Amino acid sequence: MNRRKLLIALGAGALGAPFASFAQQQVKVRRIGFLGAISASGYASQVEGFRSGLRDFGYVEGKNLVVEYRWAEGQYERLPELVAELIRSKVEVIVTHGTPGTRAAKQATTTIPIVMATVADPVATGIVVSFARPGGNITGSTFSSPELNAKRLDLLKEVMPQITQAAIILNPNNPLIATHIKETGIVAKALKVGLQRFEVRGPDEFEATISSVARARINAVVVSEDPVLIANVARIAVLATKQRLATAGNREFADAGGLIGYGVNFPAIFRRAAYFVDRILKGARPGDIPVEQATRFELIVNQKTARALGIKIPQSILVRADRVIE
Repeated sequence: MNRRKLLIALGAGALGAPFASFAQQQVKVRRIGFLGAISASGYASQVEGFRSGLRDFGYVEGKNLVVEYRWAEGQYERLPELVAELIRSKVEVIVTHGTPGTRAAKQATTTIPIVMATVADPVATGIVVSFARPGGNITGSTFSSPELNAKRLDLLKEVMPQITQAAIILNPNNPLIATHIKETGIVAKALKVGLQRFEVRGPDEFEATISSVARARINAVVVSEDPVLIANVARIAVLATKQRLATAGNREFADAGGLIGYGVNFPAIFRRAAYFVDRILKGARPGDIPVEQATRFELIVNQKTARALGIKIPQSILVRADRVIE
């Protein structure tokens, strides 16, 4: 055997096996379930925030990550069936949002970790024991939506001191509806504003509900926090402006054409959900990871809508706004 053949033989024997073994090692692919209460299109910015957060931690769909998405399309009664599908698909973590989705996940499993991308008042609704030590298999982020609704009414009164009646639009299928009404009612009473409740269960009811508000001669409307309403802010804003109603909703509501947007940055909170997923996949127990409470709330004012409604936004609000849409 000449020198060249000898070196080739030695390389194949001494180095070939280890390199072949290394090449055969597969990257571990993690499986996450995402339980959505509405639709992929309605929550596109939130889901992109979540995906962006996952990439920050090195998880890339199609490479080392599979995300199983299930969407209830606003039909909350389908959530138990969808979470059962995720469990059967052997996901390692279930990510969800809103009280209906989180409750459905909690009722379905006590072993698979659950991350609340965002949910209102999880202690009050019995989802977790406490923020500091949530216990069980759930952790994530929270904010107080009833207080946000109350603040929105306060802002509308500041913009339009003459209002004596206001409407609050809610989804009766949301378990927090009683708390929403209670907190907003307290502020309404202090402001000497009558508060009327209007219900919507899905997008097919928006037009009729907004028309009912207008017929009741109410011109100030609070749009509450609920996945169905959050996913359809653009349509609600257009219908309300057409009826010349002054509206206040979540942060994205003003961008969609509503008068006032006040609330948390949902895409940023969904991005933060990736932090909880990463810790869990690296071995942390969800019940030991503190629930994070949103502390930053943004005020956005749509001056274009204000001009269309013939409303002059007080300087006291403009100077406090994080952003003014001209």
